[in-house]
Amino acid sequence: MYTNQSDESESVKIVTGSPDLTTGTAGIADHLPGQPATVSAAADASGGITAGNFIDTDVDNELLSFNAEDTPLMNLMLRAKRVSVNSPEVDHYMIDEPKSCVFTTEKCGGRQMAFAPLPLAEADCNVLRPHTTLLVKNVDGYDAEGKNITPGRDLMLFVTGQNPSDGYPVVRAVNGPKNTPEDEYCLVPSIPANSRIVILANSLYETQKEVDPDLILPQPTRIFLQKRGMNQVVSDYFESQKKRLPFSHAVIAEQAIANFKVRGNRTLWASRAGKFKVNVPKMGMQYVYTTEGLRWQFKREVEEPGSWTVDKIIALAKMFFTGEDVPKSALLLAGKNLLEAIQKIDYSKHPEIHISTKTNSAGWLVTNFHTVFGDIEIKREPTLDRLGWSNSGAMIGENRLVHYVYSEEHAFKDRVEGEEATRNGILIWDALALKGTCHLWINGEGRPIESDSNIIRLWDKPTLPEEADIVDGMILYLTVDCPEIAQTAKQGQLWTCKGSGSDAIWSKLKGEFN
Repeated sequence: MYTNQSDESESVKIVTGSPDLTTGTAGIADHLPGQPATVSAAADASGGITAGNFIDTDVDNELLSFNAEDTPLMNLMLRAKRVSVNSPEVDHYMIDEPKSCVFTTEKCGGRQMAFAPLPLAEADCNVLRPHTTLLVKNVDGYDAEGKNITPGRDLMLFVTGQNPSDGYPVVRAVNGPKNTPEDEYCLVPSIPANSRIVILANSLYETQKEVDPDLILPQPTRIFLQKRGMNQVVSDYFESQKKRLPFSHAVIAEQAIANFKVRGNRTLWASRAGKFKVNVPKMGMQYVYTTEGLRWQFKREVEEPGSWTVDKIIALAKMFFTGEDVPKSALLLAGKNLLEAIQKIDYSKHPEIHISTKTNSAGWLVTNFHTVFGDIEIKREPTLDRLGWSNSGAMIGENRLVHYVYSEEHAFKDRVEGEEATRNGILIWDALALKGTCHLWINGEGRPIESDSNIIRLWDKPTLPEEADIVDGMILYLTVDCPEIAQTAKQGQLWTCKGSGSDAIWSKLKGEFN
């Protein structure tokens, strides 16, 4: 079912100049890795022409200047909240809003019960503390006399404590039925299994001032900060020559900085976390850290290797803006094929959709896709193309990024010991991490990956997926009604399954972003 749409460009081998030259992204042999800028090295890089006979050619200064549009993720990092740390290892907490609802695991209440244990998953039992009020969705409450059901007005519960035998919260009804209107207590009516319980504020008695405190113990993720550096070595002899080709220290440095930023941008996307030791001459064993790229930090991924529609774009906006973690803005950094697919969407049936260009807060000219849930700002990210993710993209909340810095970016200038040359360099020790869980990775490459995140497929058919494609735990976001899953499977819902193939049992997903 999956198709491989990634761009795999063949490498072009061009043999010119020195055999040590390597090719860049355009296949041109113009790089001498690890070599200082000397007259001899520059002569080799220009086709083997001797040092005294540089070719007199024109230079396009626009191409030599650094283009900030080429590294948008790095620019976002520099604008993100900066946190100075005193270690290259950081415990990062991806904290979002606490749970707003829990679900009953069994039927409860009824049988003339004034107090009833509320059966919940073990992890949810301690969430509902005494004096908390609850709303039971789709279970009707009663009028003030406890005699007549009030359709559409949900049942409200009050938590009185915990059942010592199983740890379930014990509840009483606020607007339940009564045997007589004069009764002090309401009875707890029957509550079905899988009922959605919305958590409201606590309610205290007249003289009460103490309640159970909230203890929040989020689980941290270990983030490694990566030390990156750039050096330029320029010999005194090279600097003193009257060169016909307009080389200058500034031009060489500018191009080196551009290369440093572009490689750093790839690292911010795709690097894998690592920590290992290397043996340094005269210094002994030292640690090297590699950071975890943003691609592997997403908690939600959307698989969509097919064609894009307006309904699918709106589905992205709904998932992004309507969870517990609500960001201020959505920035979609996209590969070139994903951009093309969005551009080719037929909008003729959706006159309410507004698409415009604007300059966003980062100073970029972006395509603004307006939906009722929020605006999506779309921008091309060239680095995704270079990483083989041309059909993919990332929806990021700009105010949900954190920039950890162990050592501020700084420049240095030293004389090379024992040589007539000057070394200029830049050093930075930092990492970029996602805050909150609103962010979405869009995987359009047709190659599913092993991941501990929630992987969601946009499903636009009224029929089930093919049996071979149904795997345990898969999640479908329905962009159309799907009666083959269930008669209640409606557009805009998330459904998941237990089991695979024809044995799969489907159920509506219980989640904070549904």
